[in-house]
This record gives sequence, C-alpha cells and structure tokens, in this order.
Amino acid sequence: MTEWIDIAALDDVPVRGARVVKTRAGCVAVFRTAADEVFALDNACPHKQGPLAEGIVHGSAVTCPLHNWVISLETGLVQGNDAGQVATYPARVEAGRILLDVAFLQARSAA
Repeated sequence: MTEWIDIAALDDVPVRGARVVKTRAGCVAVFRTAADEVFALDNACPHKQGPLAEGIVHGSAVTCPLHNWVISLETGLVQGNDAGQVATYPARVEAGRILLDVAFLQARSAA
C-alpha cells in the first residue's frame, strides 16, 4: 500500500512554475503545469546541476535556467540532442493538496 505525505496546497505552486519543498526525507522540486498537473523531480539538472525549480515550465517540460536543457516532467529524461535523466517521484493532487509517495522520498534520502 502506498503511503502519501501532504507537502503543500496546489495553490502554493504557481501555474507554470515550481517550488522546492523540504520534507523530512529531503528536498524535491514540485512543478505545476498550465493544466494543473503536478510533477516532482530532483532539483538539479544533469548537465551542470542547474536549479530546475527556477526554470521555465512549458507543456510537460522544464527548461533549465543555466544552459537551456529541456527536461521532461513526466519521465525526467533530457530532450533533444542532449542526454541525461533526473529522478522523478510519484505525485498527485487530492482535495487541493499535493501529495508525494513516502517510499520514494525515503529511498531518495537513503541514496
């Protein structure tokens, strides 16, 4: 059975924006698309560790603010000619609250 942790209100994350959320298991970048979809990823671009939460969200991707690498919010895979991947975490919205999968957060903090 999946255990979920309530990390924030959906309205705490701007549309087409992101926030870094500190949990007991570590920090995660939480992104919100124009369609109110929510995704959770590590906050570091695989290229030069750019802060993805400060990037531009477009469609279901984010563009790193340092060197314009485009990362899929759904898979964490780098798009285009660049290569790499960012860890993703299961996230969902329930009753206007953003929830993250506790097991994935704990696995991240143990790594």
